[in-house]
Amino acid sequence: MGIPNKIETERLVLKANGLEYLDSTHEYASDPENTKYMINLPNETKEETAHYLKDVEDEWNNPNQLYYEFAIFLESKHIGSAGLRLEESRKTGSIGWILGKDYHGKGYATEAAKALRNLALSPDELNLDKLIAHCDYRNTQSIRVMEKLLMELESDDGVRNYKDSEEDIQELVYSIRKTAF
Repeated sequence: MGIPNKIETERLVLKANGLEYLDSTHEYASDPENTKYMINLPNETKEETAHYLKDVEDEWNNPNQLYYEFAIFLESKHIGSAGLRLEESRKTGSIGWILGKDYHGKGYATEAAKALRNLALSPDELNLDKLIAHCDYRNTQSIRVMEKLLMELESDDGVRNYKDSEEDIQELVYSIRKTAF
């Protein structure tokens, strides 16, 4: 069974991400304020964003796909993205999300992430044993999303290094097992 390239939730539509969403992706992925807790962002140029989206598009066409990146739409407006990255074993995966700053605090990240959590842990879909998420200890909004996904703190001793920074920042790892879902 193939993974759907479109998921509908109560308020959102998640679609396979790719180059057709370059302008709207670059808008939120190049904003330093919006990306302050994202390790590999902000993108400085539209070419960086295009390169990333080309890789995402190629992965959607890969028969051994390990990465599922969805563009998040509210009505017809592209507001962010959410993705699942599987380990080679296909037993564990990680989840992540980003929304344009105008859409923070409205429950959209939680709604999109729950759809991907369900896809990841469902026995009828990816059937992973475990799903994890990483975040900067200061990112209280993402911590709340992880808690709403029923994820629990697994580790608080990780370190993350940001693009163009020498500073080491405490990283939290949250997880949920299929048995807890």
